[in-house]
Amino acid sequence: MDSFEGGSGPRADVPAGCGDEAGRERKILRRIHEKIDDYESYGFSRAEVRMFNVFFDLAQEFEDDGDFFAVCVLLPEAFFNLEADLALLADPGVLRLRRSSGALPRPGDGFPATPEELPRAAVEIRGRLLLPVKINPSLRDLLPFEPIDDVIGVLSLRPIEGLGEKERLFFQKFANRLGYQYHIRLIRTRNREHLEFIKNLVEDIGHNVIVPNMYFRLFFNRLKGKIDGLEELAREMARDEEGHPGLTGELRAKLEYLHSGILTQFNEIFRHYEQTSLFLETLLRRRHFQEGRYVLEKRACNLRKQVIEPQLERYRPRLEERGIEIDLSLGGVPDREVTLLADIGLLAQVYSNLFSNAVKYTREVERWGRGRSKWMAYGWQVLPGHFGTGRDGIKLNVFSSGPVIPAAEREHLFTPGFRAGNVESEYGTGHGLYFVRQVVELHGGMVGYEPLPEGNNFYLILPLEGRNSSTSSS
Repeated sequence: MDSFEGGSGPRADVPAGCGDEAGRERKILRRIHEKIDDYESYGFSRAEVRMFNVFFDLAQEFEDDGDFFAVCVLLPEAFFNLEADLALLADPGVLRLRRSSGALPRPGDGFPATPEELPRAAVEIRGRLLLPVKINPSLRDLLPFEPIDDVIGVLSLRPIEGLGEKERLFFQKFANRLGYQYHIRLIRTRNREHLEFIKNLVEDIGHNVIVPNMYFRLFFNRLKGKIDGLEELAREMARDEEGHPGLTGELRAKLEYLHSGILTQFNEIFRHYEQTSLFLETLLRRRHFQEGRYVLEKRACNLRKQVIEPQLERYRPRLEERGIEIDLSLGGVPDREVTLLADIGLLAQVYSNLFSNAVKYTREVERWGRGRSKWMAYGWQVLPGHFGTGRDGIKLNVFSSGPVIPAAEREHLFTPGFRAGNVESEYGTGHGLYFVRQVVELHGGMVGYEPLPEGNNFYLILPLEGRNSSTSSS
């Protein structure tokens, strides 16, 4: 396709914002010096600074939450002879007393009993200094619930006689650090639970999804045998037609019609089954979950026959339903076969996402010399030396007609959750192009977008490994 030739578009292999490292370092250094100035102004005593240091050391040392809570209430006693009580939220509606270094709080002595009674700022009640324990706002979304005003608990100190303004500031800072550490522990516990769940889920998927799915092939083979039996019956009736020309001929015609319709539906369902099985087995590989990322299983594949055309056949009925032509007249599909070393399952899903977008976002435009129509096209071209001397690349294109995507939106196209302004009422999550980028980058390639005179071209450039030389033409 002539319009596919040319530049590779914006750099998608360089994360946004990485070009200003010096500016980021200056910002961090500025914050460091601001904090130095802050702590100079606090004027914390040597004992207070030592208590902070001991707290951070022991918070890392003790894994058990009960030990951590004990550290939190025993430090004020050890350093300043203050009794402490600590209550924290277990979930949105339950406030639990976690630890006390002195006598337990009793009803009516001012210690909070419900989440609604948690203080939002330091307050004195009946001889106690109540300090709010807060979460880290930047990690709020990682909690299983959202505390009101970020307050997740309360630290109570007594006696409060002799606690001046600086001492109270110190203990509020301590309560804040306590809250941040507890927040991290909650996240860590939740992550462990998630990982354990995922491990069990992988086993369940293998046992309850992947293995049973294999039986569908047996069922399809049996059904295909029945369909072939219909065809053989039609042939037998044709052989008997001389003896009963009217009745047998009519029945044979109906039987052939029935056989043809069932076979067409069988082939369409079987294609969907094969691709769904490929996607399931690829996405739900045990190694993905074990390593916490997509793990490639590369092997030599015929790009057209094993990756592109099976996906195109899946989407052909939907393209035809929307009146979208598949136009290969622009030279976008070279005659020669291309063999890639790639993860067939993941690369097939890349094309599935791109063809799905073509179905949803192709629009009618004026074509030079052809009137108004809407169409999509796909193709590829070899890029000699694209990845360095002797390291060719192959640029894979999927074009769809329609208004081009505005310049301000283009740099966000491959980011998670982003949907361009042309989505109208089409269903989508904004994850498809991000998935495309993930898979392509895992293959050592890059993704991009090009606005063309009659529409939009999305492309990926992959290393042309192993079997294709740089002298090959496209």
